[in-house]
Amino acid sequence: MINKLKSVEERYEEIAALLTDLNLINDQKAYAKLMKEYKQLAPLVEKFREYQQYAQNFEEAEALLKESGDPEMKELAEEEYKESRAAMERCEEELKILLLPKDENDDKNVIIEIRGGAGGEEAMLFASTLFRMYTMYAESKGFKYEILNLNDTELGGIKEIAFSIKGEGAFSRYKFESGVHRVQRVPETESGGRIHTSTATVAVLPEMEEVDFEINPADLQIDTYRSSGAGGQHVNKTESAIRVIHLPTGLVVECQDERSQHKNKERALKILRSRLAEMERAKQEAAVASERKNQVGTGDRSERIRTYNYPQGRMTDHRIGLTLYKLEQILNGDLDEVIDALVTSDQAEKLKGEQS
Repeated sequence: MINKLKSVEERYEEIAALLTDLNLINDQKAYAKLMKEYKQLAPLVEKFREYQQYAQNFEEAEALLKESGDPEMKELAEEEYKESRAAMERCEEELKILLLPKDENDDKNVIIEIRGGAGGEEAMLFASTLFRMYTMYAESKGFKYEILNLNDTELGGIKEIAFSIKGEGAFSRYKFESGVHRVQRVPETESGGRIHTSTATVAVLPEMEEVDFEINPADLQIDTYRSSGAGGQHVNKTESAIRVIHLPTGLVVECQDERSQHKNKERALKILRSRLAEMERAKQEAAVASERKNQVGTGDRSERIRTYNYPQGRMTDHRIGLTLYKLEQILNGDLDEVIDALVTSDQAEKLKGEQS
């Protein structure tokens, strides 16, 4: 591990020197690429340097323990010895996590699709609640969001919605949200006060640009039609809505949220590109028989991942057995505790895989 960390530190110093080269500064593309690598290596190098400092303190204290005849000096050296050893062990564990292979999509923007599932109008209202939760979380992280397509209901529910979230590391924070979300609550329309169970499905896709994933235009059928929906701003009388069909897979994407046909087409292609890339990724993973089954879930949309219980004010993530009694805060976008627990669980599984 130490040799690997030394080579990482050498590369970090090499990039630092390159970034001062005036010729490179004028080449914006090359400069941006190096700067990205530099920023990615920085946490690892900083932690390694911290480890090296503790290791030096440890060696000095060890030498002092062997050489010194002064009892008071020995006592101080023993304390330093213990503290440095504990700090080294802590740093080692943190370094192991930082050395884990990074998900190449973690820094990408994200496209989230939410659909009302079982439970009729109540499921669609829950889909709307999830959309609000994710966008409030985005705002708390300084991310920007944009609705790509919306099919809503008269009562404020959402049949389906696709929206993008832009910000550094957006995918790394949202990627564990794919799956079936279940809600247990008394609907406002329910006079008997009985608790209903409804579901909504969430799909989280890293946003793919044209350079990441190319689509052959010959594989596409593009239709225009007149927007429909609950009314108001989402409906207009021109044929600006777009339906894109990917003929080889049969995937269909519709966009009708913009008045501009061109913008709807651009958005539909963005969603299609990300869906096709996700299909390709899933196919590749399935082909690798030894692929570790991720403890925090396969990301399969049919997998029930979480329950939101209103009467008890409880949220339970079934993948890691996490239960929190702070439902209101979570639904208002306070998701860090949940996401951090999922990230930690995923890292622990990966470490287990590296060691076995």
